[in-house]
Amino acid sequence: MAGAGSAAVSGAGTPVAGPTGRDLFAEGLLEFLRPAVQQLDSHVHAVRESQVELREQIDNLATELCRINEDQKVALDLDPYVKKLLNARRRVVLVNNILQNAQAWIWVIDN
Repeated sequence: MAGAGSAAVSGAGTPVAGPTGRDLFAEGLLEFLRPAVQQLDSHVHAVRESQVELREQIDNLATELCRINEDQKVALDLDPYVKKLLNARRRVVLVNNILQNAQAWIWVIDN
């Protein structure tokens, strides 16, 4: 009996061209996982889009806080809040980079 990784053999003992058991298993496994990988890719894409929107909103808010701080007649120090926003923005960018790398791996697996 032929092993899972060996080629099929005809009755005369000559090799017969065709996929091996290992190839068939790998193909079946990929087809089984493909819907989950595609769904994961879709979710990662949606999260990346929301991360970009969040980063833009943080930038707008930080700009607005700086403008308010400059326009205030009363001394109100908003710099700590601007720094916190910029730190949050940095973390959003970091998460977005991680998601981008994960999506690249998903694409490699899917193709």
